[in-house]
Amino acid sequence: MLVRKLTSLASVTTPFYAFGVDAKKIVIGVPKEVHQNESRVAITPEAIQRMVKKNGANFLIEEGAGKAASISDQDYINAGAKIGSAKDVFGADVVLKVRPPQENPRLGGDHEVNHIKEGATLVSFLYPGQNKDLVNKIKDKNITSFAMDQIPRITRAQTYDALSSMANTAGYKAVIMAAENFGRFFTGQMTAAGKLPPAKVLVIGAGVAGLAAIATAKSLGAIVRGFDTRPAVKEQVESLGAEFVEVKGVFESGAGVGGYAK
Repeated sequence: MLVRKLTSLASVTTPFYAFGVDAKKIVIGVPKEVHQNESRVAITPEAIQRMVKKNGANFLIEEGAGKAASISDQDYINAGAKIGSAKDVFGADVVLKVRPPQENPRLGGDHEVNHIKEGATLVSFLYPGQNKDLVNKIKDKNITSFAMDQIPRITRAQTYDALSSMANTAGYKAVIMAAENFGRFFTGQMTAAGKLPPAKVLVIGAGVAGLAAIATAKSLGAIVRGFDTRPAVKEQVESLGAEFVEVKGVFESGAGVGGYAK
């Protein structure tokens, strides 16, 4: 069974009809991510199949875009998409990406924004506070951009919360990698040669990633403790079977806006 290491941003493009746009008249391009060690792709064949069936959307996938996520070009073709070059994909009406646009060797080393047509739409993680030059490039080409990392954590935007989805994956994977490098079992063992105590794990930060890490470490049999500057998450930590570590004498709350820490 292949594990697909990816995130799907497809839900962002689903309600074209809600904005008075006929999905059949636009092309949605999905390029191959070229950032070092990036194995994700912006959309899965399953999501494409749903959108083609529901809206008649036209998808153009760059050749090899899903290879690192164990998705073949044929999988995309079977879902109703077409395969094209990097240049053709970036020339689509809507471009779906995971990483912010960058210089791309498949475009001769040129910056990806230079190949997105003026007035197009870009859906991607952008981190605008850290990438002012990129924001200006996008603005200069009159590109409408949706920064997936800026989606608010509210109920009506939950299906668009790709950031939390990735944080959940990161928390799980962090514990799996830690267990692989730990050198012995996380859970306690009783053997003929003696008894091995369970590992003790401390997770600092009980946000989405932290809670996923706590749950994973607990499921592997470790003794888990969690710490966060927000007292409000104590109940969540304890609901996963972990002990919440409190610092006595410190009364300042680290709670910020929208459920995030300061």
